Amino acid sequence: MSRVLITAGANGIGLVMARAFAARGDQVWVTDVDAGAVGVMPAGIRATHCDAANEAQMAALFAQIADDWGGLDVLCANAGIKGPTSPIEEMDMDSWHQCLAVNLDGAMLAAKYGARMMKPAGAGCMIFTSSTSGLYGTPYRAPYVAAKWGVIGLMKTVAMELGPHGIRANAICPGSVTGPRIDRVIEAEAAAKGMTPDAVRDGYASGTALKRLSDPQDVAEMALFLASNAARMICGQALAVDGMTYNVDP
Repeated sequence: MSRVLITAGANGIGLVMARAFAARGDQVWVTDVDAGAVGVMPAGIRATHCDAANEAQMAALFAQIADDWGGLDVLCANAGIKGPTSPIEEMDMDSWHQCLAVNLDGAMLAAKYGARMMKPAGAGCMIFTSSTSGLYGTPYRAPYVAAKWGVIGLMKTVAMELGPHGIRANAICPGSVTGPRIDRVIEAEAAAKGMTPDAVRDGYASGTALKRLSDPQDVAEMALFLASNAARMICGQALAVDGMTYNVDP
């Protein structure tokens, strides 16, 4: 039984991850900025209202985990927001900074405090949620793309630093994943491009080899694999779960 922390684990992909780890018998602790969602988590999943980009709150969270669990085996740095959808010449700097703070600073803070817990144990697994936008450019999504590329660079550096201490780090790069979040992304992109949401959604699907969007469970299954002993030699990798994206702007 592993001790698993998932940031932004009360909604979307994070919640599906949390349920998947709990279903296999792990102890699961999630954080989220959505206080309402934190208050209605499934039985057996512990939850804390926490801003992943706030260092004081993250430090307090890890101190509590150390007191209550005595260690951490799996860290899923999953917190992220879609950020603004805008041409680069119209990009609002406050929105830019907020997107990078949640997506990139949040991942760094999770790794920073996770490393302090895992290194003394000489073992651990860190799983970062990046995106196919961290592998390719995406029009009108500059801050999100920059942050998700940064997450992959962060992950690879963390893997090099912590590998000698028995800690593996990898990144999952989901494509378009069904759910309310991608609905908001599609609506914003449709408005920016003068298209209908259905046309954008169909374009996302047609731009993959499998011709469909991913499901949150697909991402959760990858996280379970990466956290398992079957992945003991997988480290420093950015693994796409996207049905093979070959046209990022259909």
